Amino acid sequence: MTRRTTQMIRMTLAALAVLSPAAALADEGLTIRDAYVRSTNPKTAAAFMVVENHGATDCRLTGVSSDAAEMVELHTHAEVDGVMKMQKVEGGIAIPAGTEHALARGGDHVMLMGLTKPLAQGETVALTLDFGDCGTRPIEAALDNDRAEEGHGGHKGH
Repeated sequence: MTRRTTQMIRMTLAALAVLSPAAALADEGLTIRDAYVRSTNPKTAAAFMVVENHGATDCRLTGVSSDAAEMVELHTHAEVDGVMKMQKVEGGIAIPAGTEHALARGGDHVMLMGLTKPLAQGETVALTLDFGDCGTRPIEAALDNDRAEEGHGGHKGH
């Protein structure tokens, strides 16, 4: 091995050592469980899941993308003049270190609008969750229209 090759290997390893801890720290501890999708019409769907942050850093779900829909947004339900209404979440959803946050029916959730094709029971939808400085998480969520409602509001009328 030449001296130049040895130097290049050392520089590459040093660069990786510097970058890896930051990437690992941002990525450490975020897991997604119990992800599923519901769709009551051929144009829209909603995704639900539990985001767990076992890391030491607060994270924020800032966006979601999917090839399954023309537009994907974070939504929530809020009481407006005594009526529960769905609205877009501005600024993302906080997932503090050491906690979990449920994206559930009647609360925070992912809205898929302008589906590229109607979804069938059991079909999976690929989603990429963007946690900003905490990285991204690609997941797959199966369509499960038979799952019992967990909260109030549901997605009737979407």
